[in-house]
Amino acid sequence: MNAAKFRLASATVLMLASLSAMAQSKDIVVDPKGEVPYAIDQRNAVVKSGTDLCWRTGYWTPAAAGEVKAGELPVGCECDKDVVGAEKCAPAARAAAPAAPAAPAAPAVAPKCDFTSHLAADTGFAFNKATLTPAAKAHLDSAIIGKLSSCAQVTAVIVTGHTDRLGSQSYNQKLSDKRADAVRAYLVSRGMNADVIDTMGAGKTQPIKSCDDKLGRKKLIECLAPNRRVTVDVKGTAK
Repeated sequence: MNAAKFRLASATVLMLASLSAMAQSKDIVVDPKGEVPYAIDQRNAVVKSGTDLCWRTGYWTPAAAGEVKAGELPVGCECDKDVVGAEKCAPAARAAAPAAPAAPAAPAVAPKCDFTSHLAADTGFAFNKATLTPAAKAHLDSAIIGKLSSCAQVTAVIVTGHTDRLGSQSYNQKLSDKRADAVRAYLVSRGMNADVIDTMGAGKTQPIKSCDDKLGRKKLIECLAPNRRVTVDVKGTAK
């Protein structure tokens, strides 16, 4: 899975963290044959955001969400049920069968090591820059690298870059890509497995703060600083 596929659906994904939702979400394991419309990790489980939303890829269409299977039902029944439709998500009726012997107890579900961190406020990026500050590096060391010791395995890391609204969409798309790439490069330099890290740029499509143009350019740039950020979503299994 490469970064380009993620960027095509970046405008549809909300990136605000919700650790409690992540801890309660269940894995959605898909059949990896063909073009899967959602990002999947090394276990073929759909990757979710901090708010428990399935990550769409560039292959996502309503038809693809209703065709690729996750067990007996389309994967879209778990991720986009309102798009796929109730008729496709209703399990097929089965003929009555003799009572089966009691199934053995299901194996214990492995505890998760899922968390989200943000480079924002004083750990974010200067205007028109994609360079990590010392404060940003220190935050990544404590909020990401420092927590990896509690994970038995990290299966997916999604790094998403953001910009403020000043400038064109095409320019800000490239700048958000560079910010995500800068964070990825630093995490790899600190020992994180590069193979599990995907990056994407959201450009200026997901602001978290609005500011009045009447402020004047200097104050407007200062006001929009929270939008110049990077979000890191980590998913894995705990020790």
